[in-house]
Order: sequence, then structure tokens, then C-alpha cells
Amino acid sequence: MLGTLKNALQTPDTRKKILFTLMMFLVFRIGSHIPVPGIDSSVIAELINKAKLLGFFDIISGGAFRNFSIFAMSITPYINASIIMQLMTVISPRIEALAKDDRKKIVEYTRYLTVVLGFIQAIGISLSLRRAITDTSTLSLFVIVISLTAGTACLMWIGELITEKGIGNGISLIIFAGIVSRIPHGIMYLYEYSKGGALQILSVIGFLVLAYLIIMAVVAVQQGERRVPIQYAKRVVGRKVYGGQSTHLPIKVNSAGVIPVIFAMSLLIFPGTLAAFFPDSPAGQWVTSHFSFNNLLYNVVYAILIIFFTYFYSSITFNPIDVADNLRKNGGFVPGIRPGRPTAEYIMKVMNRITLFGAIFLALIAVMPTLLTSATGLEVYFGGTSLLIVVGVALDTMKQLESNMLMRNYKGFMK
Repeated sequence: MLGTLKNALQTPDTRKKILFTLMMFLVFRIGSHIPVPGIDSSVIAELINKAKLLGFFDIISGGAFRNFSIFAMSITPYINASIIMQLMTVISPRIEALAKDDRKKIVEYTRYLTVVLGFIQAIGISLSLRRAITDTSTLSLFVIVISLTAGTACLMWIGELITEKGIGNGISLIIFAGIVSRIPHGIMYLYEYSKGGALQILSVIGFLVLAYLIIMAVVAVQQGERRVPIQYAKRVVGRKVYGGQSTHLPIKVNSAGVIPVIFAMSLLIFPGTLAAFFPDSPAGQWVTSHFSFNNLLYNVVYAILIIFFTYFYSSITFNPIDVADNLRKNGGFVPGIRPGRPTAEYIMKVMNRITLFGAIFLALIAVMPTLLTSATGLEVYFGGTSLLIVVGVALDTMKQLESNMLMRNYKGFMK
């Protein structure tokens, strides 16, 4: 990994992309410290210490929520908009056809929907955090809502710029940068917690060992794959024999990466936003009380959403019918399985089994902080979900970096 990074920095084009990505990170960090006017940040800090879900949201926003900066909502409205648009492509044949013919239109609709959802979420946050607002006039509330919505739109633009001109997926890297920026704060918390005595020290050591094991497990699962054997039929042309090679079809254990975790996390923030519009209603109070970080219902729904989005995203990125058709057209087949529909069904069966393992693994790691907090009393917001995102995004980015290096060498060879 370090060798790849060293070689990339020695290549002018790749070095420019890396420096551009780092420059965008700097813009993101500067924006995370530009406060929204009319907010008492001390009240926000007090609320974060009381509400564990807000503490977790502060982690993924890179401390922007604690500062209540223009980037306080992070990139969650964009992720929710992406979820809605991807679901619409499955539900609506018209949007599915549009996604295949004109992808730019889907991107444009996602941007518009992001602004709408960002505006709604900004209103919800403003209503739920009225204690922290120093001036509750209509004009002041309007300025707060517009500032938060504009901040989300700016983050969306930064993410798209990173994807286009930098290295890796811009949206994932923004969340990655936010979590990494809070690691020093987490280390200081662990240090202060360890001063409480021998039991606290053992809890911290146990957490560090568990974090190391989680990182190793995430790397193993992200790299793991099931190799389906593929045989190509021999063809005789004149006196020469073509084909007959044996190869394999790799099916990743977790082909969806960290996308299901990010999707589920962003979606669970939305009920709290809607509940803020009706704080005194029975439904609003029920959502507020049950959708908390350590609540059983929250974690069950969180795990179910992760499993659902793992299957959903895997089905979008990997189509067994198309793979089976391509194999049949090129004279390839799975030994013991007839080409065409039986091959597609076999590949689907293998993919469903291996995806189930990957989905359950992601769900267990994601709810790990709740189990850890219940067992030790150690308040850890940067637990399983954060480690999943950081390690997953780092691995995906390094793979893209390696692909760019290989493509560059290939182009150089062709020249």
C-alpha cells in the first residue's frame, strides 16, 4: 500500500489528483469551523453530551455539528437523495430507462432533490435545537436554514469535484475525512477515561484490542471473494486450436463496500428530523424516545437496513443474467452447469449466499458500539460504523489509485 502511494506521488498526473483531493479536504475542514450565525455553541455541546445519537452525528460530520458550522448537516441529505433516486430506478421503468440513456439527468435530479431534502432537514434541526438559538425571529431562523442548506450544497459540490478531478469517491471521502479528524478527540477521551482506575484501563485496552481485530476482520472481508470456476470451449480454426482456457469469476464477499452502512446511517437520521416538526405529538415523542443511539429498536432497524442495502446495492452493481449471457456469447461456462439461464441461477445462488455473510458481518460491526457501551460503560461513538467507513474507504481509494497506476503504465506501453 505504501509502495503504491510512493509510486503515485512520483507520477505528475496522479500527484496532482492527490494534492487536489487534499486541498478539498482543507476546504472541508475550514468550512467545518465557520459557524452559523445566531447559535449558542455551548448549548449544542451540552446536547451532544446528553444525546448519544447527536454525538455519533458529530463524529461523521467531523465536529462541524458541535461547532454548528455551515457543514453541520454533513452530506446526509445528498445520500438520502441518492437512495431515493436509486429506489426510483427500480420502481419506475421510465426512470430506469432514463438512468441507462442519460445518466447526467439522474445526477441533475439528485442535486435538486438534495437541496429540497437539505432544506427540510435544516428546518427540522432548527426547530429541534431552539434552545441553542439566540434569536428566534423568523428572519434569524431563515438565515440558519439557508446557511445549513447552502453548506450541504457546497459539500455536494466538493464531493463531485473530488470524484471528477481527485482520487476516490468524493462523498465517501468527505465522511472519511470527518471521522479521521475526530480521532484525536477520541484518543483524548480514552486517555481521560483511563484515569478512573484499573477497571477503566482494562476497558480501554479491551476496546483497543477489539478495534484492532475489527480492522483486521474488515480488511479480510473487503478483500475476500468466492471464485467461481469458468471454462472456455476449444475452437479449431484450420490447424490451430483456440480457447480451452480455465479461469474464474470473482464474486466479492462484500461487493457493496461501506455504501450500505452510509445509506442506513443517513436514513436513520431522517425520522428524528421529521419528529422535530411535531415535538408535542405522540408520534414525535415516540420517535424521539425510541430512535436513540443505545435503544434496541434503533439498532435492530439499523442492522435490518444495512442487510437490505447490501443486497440492494449488490443487485445493482452485479447482474448475474448479464454475466451469464456474456459467458455464453464468448464460449464460457461453469463446469457442470448448462450455459444461459441455469448459469445465471447458479451465480445468483452463490452471490446470495456470500452476500448474506457480508451483510450480517456489516450489521454486527455497525451495532458493536452499543454492545461495547452496555458491557463496559465506555461511551464510544467512533466504534464499528466509523471503523468500517474509514477502513473501507481507505481500501477502495487505494484500489482506485492502483487502477490509475496500471492504466497509466498500460497507456505508456501502447504508446
